[in-house]
Amino acid sequence: MICLLFLLQPFLSGAQPLNKKEIFTRQDTLRGSNGPGRDWWDVKHYSISITPDYKQKRLSGKVEIMYTVKEDISGKLMQIDLQQPMQIDSIQGLAGNKLSFRREGHVFYIDFGKKKQEQWLTKNVIPAIHQVKIWFSGKPSEAVNPPWEGGWIWTKDNRGRPWMTVACQGLGASVWYPCKDYQGDEPDSGATLSVTVPESMSAIGNGRLIIKSNDEKGYSTWNWQVKNPINSYNIVPYIGKYVHLADRYTGETGKELSLDYWVLDVDSARAAKQFGRDVKRMLKAFEYWFGPYPFYEDGFKLVQSSHLGMEHQSAIAYGNHFMDGYLGMDLSGSGWGKKWDYIIIHESGHEWFANNITTNDIADMWVHEGFTMYSEVLFTEFYYGKAAGDAYLQGIRNNIANDRPLIGPYGVNKEGSGDMYNKGASLLHTIRQVIHDDSLFRKILRGLNQEFRHKTVDSKEIEAYMSRVSGKDLSKIVDQYLRTTQIPELEYRLNGQELNYRWTNVVKGFNMPLQLMGKPGAWLYPETGWKKITLPPGTSIEQYNPNFYITLKKGQ
Repeated sequence: MICLLFLLQPFLSGAQPLNKKEIFTRQDTLRGSNGPGRDWWDVKHYSISITPDYKQKRLSGKVEIMYTVKEDISGKLMQIDLQQPMQIDSIQGLAGNKLSFRREGHVFYIDFGKKKQEQWLTKNVIPAIHQVKIWFSGKPSEAVNPPWEGGWIWTKDNRGRPWMTVACQGLGASVWYPCKDYQGDEPDSGATLSVTVPESMSAIGNGRLIIKSNDEKGYSTWNWQVKNPINSYNIVPYIGKYVHLADRYTGETGKELSLDYWVLDVDSARAAKQFGRDVKRMLKAFEYWFGPYPFYEDGFKLVQSSHLGMEHQSAIAYGNHFMDGYLGMDLSGSGWGKKWDYIIIHESGHEWFANNITTNDIADMWVHEGFTMYSEVLFTEFYYGKAAGDAYLQGIRNNIANDRPLIGPYGVNKEGSGDMYNKGASLLHTIRQVIHDDSLFRKILRGLNQEFRHKTVDSKEIEAYMSRVSGKDLSKIVDQYLRTTQIPELEYRLNGQELNYRWTNVVKGFNMPLQLMGKPGAWLYPETGWKKITLPPGTSIEQYNPNFYITLKKGQ
């Protein structure tokens, strides 16, 4: 997801005072937790078919959910999420039998009946694939300010022609289709998306186009398939007057990746120039740092959108108007952020962090946004040098508000602070300095994408992996930056070259080392108790490595 923190900071700083206890509802818990209506079944595949009505701003469609049963489900109901005012019209089981259901707010419960439950409990049936078919319709909530305030987007292009899509990260895919709207359960065998639109329009989806068919009433149905696991909010249709541009990229393993660009017909020339410059160099840099692109089977695709952008897997939403920087601006203020197209770089970075590695709970969304914001630093470094990457990182630190911890409350579909972007990236850059071995740091980034390939994780798993592979206990460092709003403060007293120093404003046991500049190999090893050393000639406490995200305090 993209950010606009320099505009949002005043709001974020005042929106959630640290001393104000948030109140969550049962609906929040149903939406954000893997509760009793979700925990007994595992999604294997979504097959989604929709027909949008642009004039009425309505959708009608069908979803087939393939799933397996994980445990004894005696007396349990199946939770299906679909947000008001959308409605479920009917539900059928695998044999075509009608199933009863009831609604509670944004949640529906399916009752399979005692006979079906008894069948599931037999040894021969439990491993099998089961299916429900759900017909639905209604007017989905309309996006107010996409992608930040999401929903279905009914708009027009600059020639007055209908242009439709959806942006629903955080809000959830259940804003427009019935699903298990829980980030921790992706369909293991991917998804298909079929969209029926007037013949004059194109309907683009994730993955690869399997078939396009026309009927006798002037409509076309576009059928798209994703073979890899995909998060429900990433499954998205784009509908408009699109044309197709195609290219190929040979990755680091020698495998060829298809590059597909779907843009409005009037913008094809600008798109060819902008995408042609930045996509391949993005892939080269990110495959170097993170490992092979995670979805070769589904291809890489950019689709022009009416909103700024979103990391929709294998069909990234692009709305940066073919400009360098972030709508022409450099978020870092360093000058380096205008050397490349922000949306191409940032949203593509999410293919590794958010789509390949996905957190179970959006409370841990810093894993998505912190690593992806850091991908901008790594891209800059790859092409313009280490000093350029450092300058970019130090620049985006100015956008940190320190209003709330980066880790949000679990189980209620609530993310942490918007600082997850800039502060998350700053944490990773600080960790990189502590590791003090760029080859090892790169090994960690690539290892994460291999170890957790196509998996859902918790932040603790990512943290533990970095500590284990680096050979350094990073737990206190990540606790400090993720779970508090306090910036480590090095308090010091200086008498000539005699230095007394300690960490303050830190969690218990915080003992992060700090590199001094001036003399190679000069390090301090502060703890929360006072320590004393004689500074080596040519070093100064005020001249520490600026890539550490800390502050200094001169004591009396």
